[in-house]
Order: sequence, then structure tokens, then C-alpha cells
Amino acid sequence: MQHESAARVVYFRFEGKVDVYVTGSNSKTLSKDIDTNFADRGTQIRVRPFSFSEYCDALKPEDKGKAFSRYLIWGGMPLAVLEEDDRRRAGYLQGLFTEVYLNDIRKRYRLKDDYALSRLVDVLCSAIGSLTNPHRLRNMLESVVKVKSSDHTIANYVEYLQDAFLFTSAHRWEVKGNRYLDYPLKYYCEDTGLRNARLDFRDVEPSHAMENVIFNELLSRGCQVDVGVVPFGGGTREVDFVVNRAPGKLYIQVAYELPTKEKREQEFLPLRKCDDFFRKMMIVGGQSPMHYTADGVIEVGAIPFLLDKSILDKALADS
Repeated sequence: MQHESAARVVYFRFEGKVDVYVTGSNSKTLSKDIDTNFADRGTQIRVRPFSFSEYCDALKPEDKGKAFSRYLIWGGMPLAVLEEDDRRRAGYLQGLFTEVYLNDIRKRYRLKDDYALSRLVDVLCSAIGSLTNPHRLRNMLESVVKVKSSDHTIANYVEYLQDAFLFTSAHRWEVKGNRYLDYPLKYYCEDTGLRNARLDFRDVEPSHAMENVIFNELLSRGCQVDVGVVPFGGGTREVDFVVNRAPGKLYIQVAYELPTKEKREQEFLPLRKCDDFFRKMMIVGGQSPMHYTADGVIEVGAIPFLLDKSILDKALADS
């Protein structure tokens, strides 16, 4: 295995006291190939970067606040977590992105020119958590970096990037209509460190990074995560995450900080527009312990939420 998330791990079979595993590089076996090659004969195991909880278990930081700030920058790839020198850590992440992930995709799909793919990665990294679709992405590539392509090609490239576990899409869910909306979607990076390294650490914006971390955490805990859409004033507003995991459902809004009464009202408004009986939660940057607001919304700091799985478990159980 070259790098932690650059390979596929398949639980193949159990023989007495022996477990048999199969691993393979992205260039040979992407995630969709596993279902074809090992149909009904294996179980795919998703290996993710360290969560913040695992990050803290590995480093035992005394100051969780400083640790969280560093986690938003450097992410959870194991070698990046354990490396003490920032320059070597950055070089490792940048090399992992270009020399392993993108190189494997290029080989797997025999791309003669991967310039458009590379620039698409830059655009997606710059716009994590923003609504987009292949047509918008194509227009951005043409206007910003002068790359000519087609909607079909861009859609294929986005699929390749998701299949290589670099990005994950979140679909939009119309809360009132109880239905999915086709486009646009949101895309989140598998790891904030990889994302920041790809952009040479020029655009480390903590609010978007924290939203990305919360999204990945919810997925790692077995949740289905969508983006909520609620009507407001003749238009719509977004709820950051609609979280489903049997037997419950939960609406989550994420804000790095709520410095003013106006900002607080703005962030809480979409939750209030979800006027059904399911639980609502506001996750705010910092270490504020879990408590309930006057109107019954769960408010909790990002650090306690990420370190204590029972907060999410209880919220879903109460829904």
C-alpha cells in the first residue's frame, strides 16, 4: 500500500482464524470496480483519514482548541498527523495529491492530457461547500483558467474524483416537499489537509473547513447527509445538513462563530423554518458544552461534538 487512502481494502473471506484482505492501487481498482470484481464475495472497508477524535488520541494535545485549529489546516492523513515538521508535512500532502491520487486517475482512465482534470481539482478545492454542477464548473474553467471542455467531460472527471475518494457530493433535499432536487450539488473534500495543500495553504478559511470536517464526521458515523432546502420570503434558504440515520433524523446548522445577535438570528433562521418535529442542532466553533436554546435547538461547540459521539446519538434517538 503506497499511501493510506490511495488504496482499496477489501475484506475477502474468513478461513478459520484467518481473515483474508485484498488491497489495490487506484490505478488498478477504483471503488466501483470492487463491486464488479468481488460481487457477493467480499465486503469493502472504507478507510478514512483520522477523525479529530483519533487525531487527539494519537497526539494527546493539552489544548484542544489549538489542536482543532491545526486539524482544520493539516487534516487527518496519518503521516501528516505524526510528522512534526510543517514543511515536510506540506510536501507529503502535496505529493500525495499529485503523485498518487491524480496520477492513479490518469493511468486508470488513460488520460492523455490531465490539465483540465488538474484545474477542476483546484476549482473544487476553492469552492468546498458551494453549490455547483458540471455546467457551472465548465464555465468557471473556461473563464478563469481558459480551459475548454464539455459538460459531459467535466461530469466524468467529477465522478473519477469521487470514485478515488478525493471528494464527496451532498445532494439537496427539499424539506417541505420531501424530495431530492437534481442540481446543483455541494462537494466536500475527503481531507482538509489535502485540500489546503493543493491550494498551497493560500485559502485556509476556518468556517468552510469546519463545515467540511463536520460533514466528514457525520459520514464516518454512518449517517446519510444531504443539504436542506426550506422556503423563505418567496425564495429558499439552506440548512447545512439534513442527517438521517435509523431510527432518527436531525437538522444541523454549522457556524464557526456567532459574534452578533444579527449573525445568530441569520444562522438559526433556516432551522426554525424546518417546522416539523425532528431535532435541530447548531454546531458552533469552540468548546461550548451542549445545551438547549429557549426554542429547543441543541447548541454545542464543534470540539465537544467531534469528541463525544453520544451527543449525536442522543439527538438522533430523540428525533
